[in-house]
Amino acid sequence: MATIKDIATKVGVSASTVSRVLNYDQSLSVTDDTKKKIFEVAEELSYNKGRGKKKIERKIAFLHWVTEKEELDDIYYMAIRFGIEKRAESFNCKLIKYVENDYDSIDRSIDGIIAVGRFNADQVKELKKIHKKIVFVDSNPDEGYSDAVVIDFERVSRLIIDYFISKGHEEIGFIGGYETFKDTISPIQDEREKYFRMFMKERGLLNEETIFVGSFSVDDGYRLMNEAIETLGDRLPTAFYMANDPLAIGALRALNDANIAVPDRVSIIGINDITVSKYVYPPLSSVKIYTELMGETGVDLLLERINENRRVSKKVYISNKLKVRQT
Repeated sequence: MATIKDIATKVGVSASTVSRVLNYDQSLSVTDDTKKKIFEVAEELSYNKGRGKKKIERKIAFLHWVTEKEELDDIYYMAIRFGIEKRAESFNCKLIKYVENDYDSIDRSIDGIIAVGRFNADQVKELKKIHKKIVFVDSNPDEGYSDAVVIDFERVSRLIIDYFISKGHEEIGFIGGYETFKDTISPIQDEREKYFRMFMKERGLLNEETIFVGSFSVDDGYRLMNEAIETLGDRLPTAFYMANDPLAIGALRALNDANIAVPDRVSIIGINDITVSKYVYPPLSSVKIYTELMGETGVDLLLERINENRRVSKKVYISNKLKVRQT
């Protein structure tokens, strides 16, 4: 594991600056470029796989539904991008990057498309007009036709809830978020919330008063946990399933500000195990999502379709693992 000092040395800033950035300290005044460099170096130092280049040259359109600035709010997508870039480089592929809805400018001479994020039916239709060989990473909007690399949130949810119950928790809350397609205002159904409700209901433990939903951000994690503290008081659950790590980091700060002991009074578990999770205080327990491998697998699937002309679609679930730390 890289230390904060290692990151600081490579970026050229102080260790305290790195620590405050990784803890999403809102009072720190640094540029987005500095934040981006710190997150990228932290990710790079954790990504230690070495592969030799293969003598294959392909031109791939990489469609990302978040900008690199938006990645700073949730470096989950930065990690997927990192995996795609490194894997493509190892195969000597040329990646041409586009942002969502930038369809008109996509080079028609590409060999295929990797699309990261959430895409609706109309967007899928537009992409298929450009090229039939498409791999979606982090969603599966074209089931049965295009390849997809996805997370098994049913297993993740069961893993978290079963762990809490094994530790004696029966009052388990949920803090989650919702997303929208960028061309609509309708929220996308979140599988984490769906499976939380399903498993808690199965066990006779579901309490709607302990479910709080906003956006998938550090700020909303802080706001929603404060809302839970204020509205529930002594009835605050002893454990919270957090839908992602930024929410968990914000919630952790709210608990610390309210002098609520973690994990003695409230335990929390996030999802993704982003690189910064191990650097926050106390270090965050989280379900490890192998985001770099998601990106790598997206490249592998697309090259398989291109080189072998595979016509049957594949959906790949990337495994996950609970990382228990101090929350």
